[in-house]
Amino acid sequence: MSTSRSRPRTAADSSSSDWMLPGPPSRNNGGSADITTTGLFAYASGSSISVVESRSMQLVTVIPMPPPISGFSISSSSSLTTNAAAASSLSPFVTSVRWAPNSFLRQHDLLSTDLSSSPSFSHLLLAAGDRQGRLCLLDLRSHSPLLWFESDSLKLGIQDICWIQARHDNWIIASINGPSIFSLYSTTTGRCFFRYEAASEFLSCIRHDPFDSRHFCVLGLKGLLLSVKVLGETEDVILKELQVRSDTTELAKLEKDLGGVSTTSPSSAVFPTYSVKCAFSPQWNHILFVTFPRELVVFDLQYEAVLYAATLPRGGKFLDVLPDPVSSMLYCVHLDGKLSTWRRRAGEQAYVMCTTEELMPAIGTSVPSPAILAAVISQSDCIVQNVGKIYADVPHTPFAEDFDNPFDFYDETLPVSRTHLISISDDGKIWNWLLAAEGSDDTPKDAANLTAVADATEVPPIDTNTNNDACDVLQQPVLEKGRRRLSATSEDILFKMTLIGQLHLLSSTVTMLAVPSPSLTATLARGGSHPAVAVPLVALGTQSGTIEIVDVSSNAFAACFTVHSGFVRGLRWLGNSRLVSFSYNQANEKSRGYINRLVVTCVRSGLNRAFRVLQKPERAPIRALRASSSGRYLLILFRDAPVEVWAMTKNPIMLRSLALPFTVLEWTLPTVPRPATPTTQSSLSLKDRIVGVSTDISARANSSSLDSKAGSSDGSQDDSSESFAFALVNGALGVFEVQGRRIRDFRPKWPSSSFASSDGLITAMAYRLPHVVMGDRSGSIRWWDVMTGHSSSFNTHREGIRRIKFSPVVPGDQSRGRIAVLFYDNTFSIYDLDSSDPLANSTLQPKFPGTLVLELDWLPLRTDKEDPLVLCIAGADSSFRLVEVNVNDRPVTYGPQPEPVKERFRPMPICAPILLPTAHALALRMILQLGVKPSWFNTHGTSIDKRPHHIPGTASPSEDLRSYMIDAPSVGDAAVPEMLLKVFEPYRQEGCILDDERARLYAKILNKGSAVRFAFAATIFGESSEALFWLQLPRAVNYLINKSLNKSPQKASLPASVSQLDDTAVLTRITSGGKSSSGPGKRDLWGHGQLRLLAFEREELWDTANERILWHEKLEGEDAVQNRVHDLVSVGNLEAAVSLLLSTPPESSYFYANALRAVALSSAVSRSLLELAVKVVAANMVRTDKSLSGIHLLCAVGRYQEACSQLQDAGCWTDAATLAATHLKGSDYSRVLQRWADHVLNNEHNMWRALILYTAAGALKEALAALRMAHQPDTAAMFIIACHEIHADILSNIGSRDEGAGSSARDEPPVLPGLNPEDEEVIVVGELFGQYQRKLVHLCMNSLPSPE
Repeated sequence: MSTSRSRPRTAADSSSSDWMLPGPPSRNNGGSADITTTGLFAYASGSSISVVESRSMQLVTVIPMPPPISGFSISSSSSLTTNAAAASSLSPFVTSVRWAPNSFLRQHDLLSTDLSSSPSFSHLLLAAGDRQGRLCLLDLRSHSPLLWFESDSLKLGIQDICWIQARHDNWIIASINGPSIFSLYSTTTGRCFFRYEAASEFLSCIRHDPFDSRHFCVLGLKGLLLSVKVLGETEDVILKELQVRSDTTELAKLEKDLGGVSTTSPSSAVFPTYSVKCAFSPQWNHILFVTFPRELVVFDLQYEAVLYAATLPRGGKFLDVLPDPVSSMLYCVHLDGKLSTWRRRAGEQAYVMCTTEELMPAIGTSVPSPAILAAVISQSDCIVQNVGKIYADVPHTPFAEDFDNPFDFYDETLPVSRTHLISISDDGKIWNWLLAAEGSDDTPKDAANLTAVADATEVPPIDTNTNNDACDVLQQPVLEKGRRRLSATSEDILFKMTLIGQLHLLSSTVTMLAVPSPSLTATLARGGSHPAVAVPLVALGTQSGTIEIVDVSSNAFAACFTVHSGFVRGLRWLGNSRLVSFSYNQANEKSRGYINRLVVTCVRSGLNRAFRVLQKPERAPIRALRASSSGRYLLILFRDAPVEVWAMTKNPIMLRSLALPFTVLEWTLPTVPRPATPTTQSSLSLKDRIVGVSTDISARANSSSLDSKAGSSDGSQDDSSESFAFALVNGALGVFEVQGRRIRDFRPKWPSSSFASSDGLITAMAYRLPHVVMGDRSGSIRWWDVMTGHSSSFNTHREGIRRIKFSPVVPGDQSRGRIAVLFYDNTFSIYDLDSSDPLANSTLQPKFPGTLVLELDWLPLRTDKEDPLVLCIAGADSSFRLVEVNVNDRPVTYGPQPEPVKERFRPMPICAPILLPTAHALALRMILQLGVKPSWFNTHGTSIDKRPHHIPGTASPSEDLRSYMIDAPSVGDAAVPEMLLKVFEPYRQEGCILDDERARLYAKILNKGSAVRFAFAATIFGESSEALFWLQLPRAVNYLINKSLNKSPQKASLPASVSQLDDTAVLTRITSGGKSSSGPGKRDLWGHGQLRLLAFEREELWDTANERILWHEKLEGEDAVQNRVHDLVSVGNLEAAVSLLLSTPPESSYFYANALRAVALSSAVSRSLLELAVKVVAANMVRTDKSLSGIHLLCAVGRYQEACSQLQDAGCWTDAATLAATHLKGSDYSRVLQRWADHVLNNEHNMWRALILYTAAGALKEALAALRMAHQPDTAAMFIIACHEIHADILSNIGSRDEGAGSSARDEPPVLPGLNPEDEEVIVVGELFGQYQRKLVHLCMNSLPSPE
């Protein structure tokens, strides 16, 4: 990849935080992690938030939380920035992270607001909370808070947060504060408008309901379950307290050990190993999965009862529960790092454990094994799987036809379900697992057969009383790595867990930092005549004994070496390819001796070689190491002992022991190199300087090597000698020179006597010929020219000085005396000793944002005087950062500069369109919707070149971009697509729009119709609900057309449509009152997953309701009986309802009401007098009886339309739709659907579900109005295009069928109501879409990708 190539800017390119590596997460972060539907994974690590692109497993950016202000208490209108005032304290641990819903990309109205005038707007927002109770919204683009929420002085730590949609245009934040309080905050004002305290409970987690955006649940450690619904218009809160029963004996013991001490910390901090989590079912309404430490519970919120409970065997503990978004699977993460897979039994809400696997591989991990802190399910490929199942010739996932996939070991298996799971461990690693359920080649595709096999081989739930035989079932032999077989027959399912990606970050707290700065006399390791060159590597020593090698050109780790068993206490480079480090530990308490361990590590080979190995403990530990810039010599400083001088040959040799009371020692740095040929560009990016510097330095090194050889031929040996400066305890200074095996006095020219330090011990020193700079514990800085004897000093008026580092210099630098000074209070400052007043011209960094600075050094890779300086900083939060320091003809400044943003070198581009600027993201969305030829993705990018044959077509060399577009759209401006393609040329040439797999998938679905293209575009940008809408739209239009033709649905007219039940079979089952013989539960076990969220057809609604009845058969209690009667009446099973009513005992309070309903339901005669009497009784019962008995009486006399209306008035919308699907047809059923759609749109704020209901009801004009109200003119235009296209296909199929049947009389082709091209609403939509296109082009042209 050429270093001079420009790259388009993405959302993560505008801050210096991109050049930061986070420290490892810990239990102090509470396992906080979240992932978007586009695959952006965010997790808390220390006081920062790290963002990772999960498909390529690359670090996108790190956002440090700003430090709190003293006496932190802010109001709702506060908007804070990171400044010196905010840096008066350290940033606390981040304990909760949640992404804003992806609908923020579509929430902004382009036609009424200019994005360029709203720099604060971003579609990538994070809500984050910390241990001190601070809650804020963070912008991924600016890396700064957009809003701080209202807080108090109690500093109640944040346990969990959740986004709730109160209105269609407004969101609120729900959070758990401290141990027992949950609060609701407005995202527009930041104020808290509701607070609830659960006195004796420890609240654990908050989860939102995927079926109702207003509804969420709060769960406590003792089983308290709060069901909360927010009515956004008035901000009214409806709260209901429930209880999930479980054994809390262990929790009672932990509370007893706590001693009754009150705390403000959240439950994850008080009880870090006691986890209680919950998750809503993504497929079944009202179903909640709850995990206690040793129990899995399935809870029905509608019945307020437990449907299923399973206990883990002794010793195991649950950490979290993760429902599969596509199949009926559950994944449970265990505290000991295991993952168990649970499969739902057909027709029940009962689950059986199928497999258990380790989330931490046994090979390549340390002992003890790192702990798993959190895991999340990635939904980025879930909608793609739905596309693959609906369009049979499209693969289920982008990996299905990837024959070069190194993890695809088995070609004979067919994917049933594939899910990506991302886990994080406390050693700083992020793991990407592929969880797959696969069937063999001869396994039928019928899901019922797959389920039947699994039923015969299921692993029973295990409790503490289960014998060892059941446990042995879980220990079945592994057929292949990551695969477990459920049976030995040919018709079986394989559960496979494969590690497909890993991201290595800092594994432990950083203790040391070392930067290579070899002199031109340094040679390669183990001899050789070629001089060593500066490399873009930084070595970090950690508390765990590892040495991490950071490649600063890519801001990633190049290698990790396990060297020591304890803290790495000293680390230095020997040239550019070897490292020397030391650690020590105390031998025993009696002898009080120390065992010092010194190791030389070869960075190329990874070999560790210990030297200076002694048989007995030593009296003093090693204090520090000092390596010469050539790497030939090493000084070993001991505590209260002589200094040893070593020659670092292949077998290190000790040259001499210096028995002087040294305080500090420093070798001289490389001198200024000779002038080289000036570079072609003076203002290269940091990446260009880092990556391209090796060639320039290597050339200068070779020329210097020739000069060195010429000098040596004259008998001069000065090039091979090196010197070090030192200070003694009494303040005396000196310079020694080492040449070969000789050590002699350098004989410098001494400074005046007034220079001697009498008021402070020298604690830091830096040496570069001819200057020696010293700092003492009183904060004074002195420097001395060893050639002339000139000296000077000044006082920094700060605490003692711990480190002094000379900045690297290049030919043409005006100053060679610029130093970075690290103080004992862990702040640093930069001074220019060549200026007349160094103190006045200095720049002080009181605290690096929210953290302390432990170590710092300069990155010695400057090649031009115009290049800014770069500081390497190791923070106390275990982070590693690069900070630009711009010093060219102006005061020193830090951090992000208003100049071309930095570009990091990446081994492969990040193909994440969601990271694009907002205007460019919307433009790419429109390009994908309108349709672009697959050859547009064939470019010369680094990733595409590897596999160009997978994308059909050849890129046109011509400049006419119109050749890439498919047929011109029927609405909008025809010139806009070409202009948008021109905007995306920089992205396309770099190959960072779509990755190969998704580009190939787009090529496959391009000609499948506009609706599937729209679904693909929505999937790319994480709009899962919108994608489901587009996938269901053909079925809805087909249903509408067939209803208007008074014919049965034409299933054959849809491409590979979902297999549906025959209408006659449905009618037979309803009238007979029997159960479904086809097993809807089995059909849906591996079915279409989230597509059931947008169900509207009678058969689908009836099947769903009929299956739910089976879950509740074993529930007891009068309330459960009433609910069961209601369900049976809804599906038309009157015989079972009468039988259940007549079983009511006489002493029951429901006896008379049940008897009346039983008589009415059993009556087969509907006379007018009986109808009137029942209607009056029903009206009275509806007003007074919450059991909805009156509705059952209406059903008994055939007044189903009125029964549905009363159900809807009572808020039972799904029940009303089920009743209508059972008994109503035609316009009566459409009215129920339309009223349901109004409720879903205006109350539940689920526009996409409302649109599919409007379409099925024939209310297309209302659907257009909803899109206009949501300020989405582009989606409205695409809706018209898709409906017309689907309508034309259906009519074409009908015509072909009639011709084949030889029909002479044909019905008049129906016209879609409300979408006639001459209608005013359709014309207005076209005009608004044209305005939207022109506005989008204007925004894209104003924010062109800038070269870097």
